[in-house]
Amino acid sequence: MDLHSGLPYWIIKNPLYNYFNPLNISIKTDVLIIGSGITGALVAHELCSAGIACTVVDKRSIATGSSAASTSQLQYEIDVPLCQMADQLGTDRAVPAYLASLQSISDLETLFKTTGVNAYFERVPSLYLASNKQGLKLIEREYEIRTEYKLPVSYFDKKHLKNQFNISAPGALYNNRSAQMDCYAAAIGLLKHHMEANNLQLFSHTEIVSWEERPRSYLFKASNGKTISCKYVVIAAGFEAGKFLPKDVMDLQSTYALVSQPIQPNQFWKERCLIWETREPYFYIRSTQDNRIIIGGGDEDFKDPVRRDKLLRRKIASLEKQFHKLFPEIPFVTDMAWCGTFSSTKDGLPYIGTWPGKERMFFALGYGGNGITFSMIAAQMIRNRLTGQKDAREDIFGFERAK
Repeated sequence: MDLHSGLPYWIIKNPLYNYFNPLNISIKTDVLIIGSGITGALVAHELCSAGIACTVVDKRSIATGSSAASTSQLQYEIDVPLCQMADQLGTDRAVPAYLASLQSISDLETLFKTTGVNAYFERVPSLYLASNKQGLKLIEREYEIRTEYKLPVSYFDKKHLKNQFNISAPGALYNNRSAQMDCYAAAIGLLKHHMEANNLQLFSHTEIVSWEERPRSYLFKASNGKTISCKYVVIAAGFEAGKFLPKDVMDLQSTYALVSQPIQPNQFWKERCLIWETREPYFYIRSTQDNRIIIGGGDEDFKDPVRRDKLLRRKIASLEKQFHKLFPEIPFVTDMAWCGTFSSTKDGLPYIGTWPGKERMFFALGYGGNGITFSMIAAQMIRNRLTGQKDAREDIFGFERAK
């Protein structure tokens, strides 16, 4: 299945990593990572940094799956608001999930500084707009619970939004702990870094078609018949991980994104903050370092790639209209547009760890709008499990809730 179509901005902005290295001999490794996107790259980083030998395989060109279609926003807010998640799961799970998401942004920042990988990481504020009166009630509840648990948040009323941001909305929540980055550049940079520094093995255009579980290992077979023997495996293949799971744990959705032609720096909204809204599916906005605007949303239940792609032209018009309604004075001319497929869960949380009874097969499934921050958490959790360190996050993000 194609994960995206159209013209994703990141593959135009960055030189395509022209790496062609199919598996042509059978090998052994300690840990096999299936998937070379940002999730697989972060897992490889954590394992290589811990001295664990690992191998990454992907059936595509490197990092050209869903990571290439990501709009790469980093927010501690999860798709399900904290007040609703607390009602659904309890504060003992919901609050630590939000705190873990908040910490992961700082961990990503530190990672790129220490490795020297240029992921175009940039701290920017986030503005969460109430779309209507119902949305205003939601953000008022959300403000109360975030304040109670000391999460970074400020409340802006209608007047403040208009005076300071020239935005017409009933109210908003604001924080200065968010960020944005280039997901594709990050994945490529991390993989190249560890190929040079830690002898990471990387095989592209290598599709895993079958596997055999053994008492203390796995044997995976590629489409050309070559095999990989490993002690552990990490499935970092997004929604395509479904074939490795005993049951479905995610819902598939189609999403759409546009990037504008460059505009003048003085034409942007205040602080060039990330903007999103309470309406579902939500509309969101970010800027790029080369003075473009990325907007996205229009999510629909995924049926098939053909139907998804046919909607692209209509979604371009709809997203442009939403932007012009919010910022009528800012020019937005679409330069590139694309659509993709992603997964979400009912509670908004990722699935990380092993399926009960399958202690050597790890899943790093950072579903929803927080895929990158969840992937950072997953990489750390898997490293800790393999190095024998206790990680309290296992009780929050594990598969027990999928039963």
